[in-house]
Amino acid sequence: MLELAAERGAKRALADVGLVDEDAPGDIRDLRSLLSSLRLAKRTAVQTSVRLITTGILLALMAGIAIKLKLFGNGP
Repeated sequence: MLELAAERGAKRALADVGLVDEDAPGDIRDLRSLLSSLRLAKRTAVQTSVRLITTGILLALMAGIAIKLKLFGNGP
């Protein structure tokens, strides 16, 4: 009886989100693919942000060293 109730509940939940027709397996594959792509895009965005911040810090350090060593003529 518990198994029957669980099965009915699962069918009702799938019906509530519109996954009851013959296209449901393809829809689920598409959703998983979309989610995977979203995760990849998020990971790439974080990596790009870290690279930009690191590059900015290194450029600032190099500029500070160049000014300290007066490599650009008469500094302030």
